[in-house]
Amino acid sequence: MENLIKKRRPLSDTNLLLVITFVVFVLMYLCAIVFLGSGFKKPQTFFNMLNENAALVILSCGLSLVMITGGIDISVGTMTALICMTCAVNLDLKGGNICTAIIWALIIGACFGLVQGYLVAYLDIQPFIVTLAGMFFAKGMTTIVNSTQFNVENEAFVKLFETRIYVPGVGSVNKLGKWIPAYVEIGAVVAIVVVLLLFLLLRWTKLGRSFYAVGGNQQSANMLGINVKQTKFLAHFICSMLAAVGGFVYFLHVGSGSPSHADGAEMNAIASSIIGGTMLTGGVGNIVGTFFGVMSLATIKNIVSSLGLDDAWWTNITVAFMICLFLVIQSVVLSRKNKKA
Repeated sequence: MENLIKKRRPLSDTNLLLVITFVVFVLMYLCAIVFLGSGFKKPQTFFNMLNENAALVILSCGLSLVMITGGIDISVGTMTALICMTCAVNLDLKGGNICTAIIWALIIGACFGLVQGYLVAYLDIQPFIVTLAGMFFAKGMTTIVNSTQFNVENEAFVKLFETRIYVPGVGSVNKLGKWIPAYVEIGAVVAIVVVLLLFLLLRWTKLGRSFYAVGGNQQSANMLGINVKQTKFLAHFICSMLAAVGGFVYFLHVGSGSPSHADGAEMNAIASSIIGGTMLTGGVGNIVGTFFGVMSLATIKNIVSSLGLDDAWWTNITVAFMICLFLVIQSVVLSRKNKKA
């Protein structure tokens, strides 16, 4: 009989951190619903957070891939600004269309991915230094493309910018008793698709398993026949391509070009990845956790704003507390892993 009883396998580090992130997010949101009025009860509040942070979800997913391999990329924020400005100039000043704008975004992402990926993977330069150089380069190039902020007036883009996708059967009743359906922007749909695709990539493909292996132990990965350099290169290349997609999604949300766009987005992406359970040491992480990490940050900002603490430092202090909390949790998980080893 004992042989017939299957023992439950303990949660892996990745799944354990995912569960913790999800529970923290749910508890925060429930507390907001209970203590901060009816605003959080409306489905549109959640969808608004998703709409506003769709680009950050995509950028954070790219950061998670790189961090799982034990690397980092701090250029994604300024890349987003460069893509926004390039697309805006292409549409309004160069007579371009939506297709050419998307192509420009992908070209920028590919160029950054190829150069940074090669320098990190094949020349073995520290990823922080490489992407720091990429950050300054993108920042300078943004100003060279155009140094002033302006709204895009291209008709086709404006129609796309104003497009809303209504969620069937989901909504709320306003004060006049009228039913208001909930909606998401196109960028939110793109973000969800990216999360699903990367989840499948990490969970079910050889490349996904290689990312974890390289981040866990490069020497062991080499012994298993994994091409470590190629895996690192692909992680940085995919991250840059996701930054291109995220940059266009951000552009689609704000509808303008500006040198100050997405300022600090790379730090928010790193914070979201950490809160989502991705370890800075590599080898552990989950894209679904990253999604909830982004939504946790958005919830914190909404809660702070609802409490009337509109000063920026309150949000920063709260985010800092959350990052420290999850770093402590990761440290405990890592020590647990080392004890088992």
